[in-house]
Amino acid sequence: MTGIRALPAHGALWLIGGLVSLPILALIVAVLQWDAQSAALLREMAGSVLGGYAVTTVVLSVVVSLGVAVVGTACACAVTLFDFRGRRQWEWALLLPLAMPAYVVAYAYTDYLQFSGPAQTWLRAAFGLEGRVLPEVRSLGGAALVFVCTLYPYVYLLVRVALLERAAHLMDAARLMGASLGRRVATIAVPLARPSIMAGVALALMETLADYGVSSYFGIQTFTAGIYKAWLVLDSRIAAAQLATVLLILMALLLRLELHARQRMRYASVKGRRAAAQPVALTGGRAAMATVVCALPVLLGFVLPVLFMLRPLWQAWGAEDTPLPWGSFIGWSLNSFKLAASTAVLAAAIALALAFAARRTPTRLTRTVVTLAGMGYAVPGAVIVVGLLIPVGWLQAARPDWQVGFWISTTVLGVVWAYLVRFTAVALHTVQSGYNQVPASLDETARMLGVSGWGLWWRVHRPLLVRSSLVAGLLVFVDVMKELPATLVLRPFDHDTLAVVAFQLAKDERLGEAALPALVLVLVGLVPVILLSRTLNKKTA
Repeated sequence: MTGIRALPAHGALWLIGGLVSLPILALIVAVLQWDAQSAALLREMAGSVLGGYAVTTVVLSVVVSLGVAVVGTACACAVTLFDFRGRRQWEWALLLPLAMPAYVVAYAYTDYLQFSGPAQTWLRAAFGLEGRVLPEVRSLGGAALVFVCTLYPYVYLLVRVALLERAAHLMDAARLMGASLGRRVATIAVPLARPSIMAGVALALMETLADYGVSSYFGIQTFTAGIYKAWLVLDSRIAAAQLATVLLILMALLLRLELHARQRMRYASVKGRRAAAQPVALTGGRAAMATVVCALPVLLGFVLPVLFMLRPLWQAWGAEDTPLPWGSFIGWSLNSFKLAASTAVLAAAIALALAFAARRTPTRLTRTVVTLAGMGYAVPGAVIVVGLLIPVGWLQAARPDWQVGFWISTTVLGVVWAYLVRFTAVALHTVQSGYNQVPASLDETARMLGVSGWGLWWRVHRPLLVRSSLVAGLLVFVDVMKELPATLVLRPFDHDTLAVVAFQLAKDERLGEAALPALVLVLVGLVPVILLSRTLNKKTA
């Protein structure tokens, strides 16, 4: 009887596992479908665009890696190891760029710094110059700057936690032994934070490789832009699958690097109570230098982009020839809200079911499904789109009477499915963190009192996981609101979202109209940043 009762639960787990792993499995099957036409197309791509995709992606990855490592580590060291005026404010202000979607920052800088923008126009008029005064924003260097300014908080967060937990007592010991400040930072703080730096760089590179908005807007030929071009322009399923597979392999390597770095972080941790940090007081020029180190990334990654987007919004506010589309804006907001809310509820429910199953019956099946669901966030939206549309095309060709293509392409089912594949991992990690705070002894006590199965979850776990569930849903909600690649391809006709509209208007050089949805996305992105800042303040208090 126990085995019979377990069948529905196992079936549900297999369903969830198939849901989140279908894109990857479909890509593998598609890649294995070799024929003469596919081989000829791949040879043509290898001789024309594939080399350019590879070089551009590698150069961008290297520059972004070095940039986020240097900026994130410098900021973390400044606010953790030193004490100067305004340090407490910079601790949370350095998180603000997390609220900025990279493509919004790209729109802002392009509008203000391009040839006809206010910056170059003023410079030419003030100094009597002609031609281009500033470097081209829409370039590989400009894209690298955008990614560094918006993604350095990944390194900053992890390095700051590492320094708080592991470097404090060692830095004090080295100071008592007469080591200089520079030597203490170079030989103790930075080496101890090296695993955290690697983990943060890996996370930043995942976001860089998965990006489509910046690369497409700047005209940069990366693998992600190439996937969409192969699918939508060349109309080649195999070419898109090949490029998606290469990107997927890169993501798997980065995920492995991030997991390895986290294991080293746990290995390097100090057991027992954390030693209280004794930051070194800075005055004069050193304090000013620390302030500049913290202010520059906040200025470039948040303050200036917001001001640059407010300028075209203000100009369009009172313009009669190009009025702001307030009526359409309400519809875009409602579409975004409905998609984000429905995905958040479903992702939180799936995460609760998986986390409960992993706690109640930690079998190989459960661990496999949880692992698959946890990998979804590392899969770029471009890969998910290709991985979903390939099996839909196969099924539509085999059984046209089922109208699978109709339901996936003309309704929100395809979009929500892609969201769940990518963002269930966010909810799952949050719920699992909540479960770590629930003692296992409560389960044993409940079983002794006759409460087991789903009754255990409903009466014991559910009240204790309310906060974690709400936070999980909120994080998924914000991620869905900002998501661009999957929405751009899978959204139904006349079902635009704020992210899609901001991208399309900016691409048409209508920055005044694009500023409104873009700034709304920034405001929504501030919510998890505020939560994260409050959580860090509680831990460091």
